[in-house]
Amino acid sequence: MEPKNDTRISEFLLLGFSEEPELQPFLFGFFLCMYLVTILGNLLIILAVSSDSHLHTPMYFFLANLSFVEICFISTTVPKMLMNIHAKKKVITYKSCIMQMYFFLLFVGLDNFLLTVMAYDRFMAICNPLHYMVIMNPGLCGLLVLVSWVVSVLHSLLQTLMVLRLSFCTEVEIPHFFCELNQVIQLACSDTFLNNMVMYLATVLLAGGPLAGVLYSYSKIVSSIRKIQSAKGKYKAFSTCASHLSVVSLFYCTGLGVYLSSAATQSSHSSAEASVMYTVVTPMLNPFIYSLRNRDIKRVLNVFFRRKP
Repeated sequence: MEPKNDTRISEFLLLGFSEEPELQPFLFGFFLCMYLVTILGNLLIILAVSSDSHLHTPMYFFLANLSFVEICFISTTVPKMLMNIHAKKKVITYKSCIMQMYFFLLFVGLDNFLLTVMAYDRFMAICNPLHYMVIMNPGLCGLLVLVSWVVSVLHSLLQTLMVLRLSFCTEVEIPHFFCELNQVIQLACSDTFLNNMVMYLATVLLAGGPLAGVLYSYSKIVSSIRKIQSAKGKYKAFSTCASHLSVVSLFYCTGLGVYLSSAATQSSHSSAEASVMYTVVTPMLNPFIYSLRNRDIKRVLNVFFRRKP
């Protein structure tokens, strides 16, 4: 029988990584551990920033916001995947799929914008140190975060509404562990030209624009560091942005690697496996990068864990 066109489809099937029963306990334990480590690590960053008045600066304000977004980001995909593995089912309802897609786009957009804002913060700190505290005042910091939220909300809402206009076949399988926008669009039975145009245009503007801002900021930072005479001064200036540069590289390289690998292999399962890098691994590694490479964070965490009742 040929699949029928039905705009009121009730559910999708998330195929995940593997259908082999013996691998399911390993996958469940593996992703559960990564999820718990991510939640704990980012909560510790938020706790460290909020508990020490010395960390109430623009850089750590943005870092705490980034940690909060990372918690929300990984929570949009991994809990549902763990539930499906535990219950030995692959079903996600149409409404849940749309909601998951909306929040995934929202938080990945926030990740992108906050990393750009943090690059701007480092640019101002290194290139304009005398005016840094005047320019990066609490009002501007709050405004930058608010604008990031507004743009991300509007973008995810636009993409979700574009998907709602599509009609789907009665039996649809998503070869992924979550409702990824591109995979869902490919399953539609109706014309997806407008959806693809909006998706690619948004990718160029909302991913390419912030990336260009990050590259510009760091080109100016490198230029300023090169003008510093002493080696100690150069090291001190570079150390203030080393953690952020590591996180930016990890985020963009893994995200770019996902789409390059999926385009090269034309395999949806390969795309799902590659997506683990920026949807699960990157949020997990960010707290370690900032805590291991940042003396202030390490100092506060050491005080916190050594504190006696």
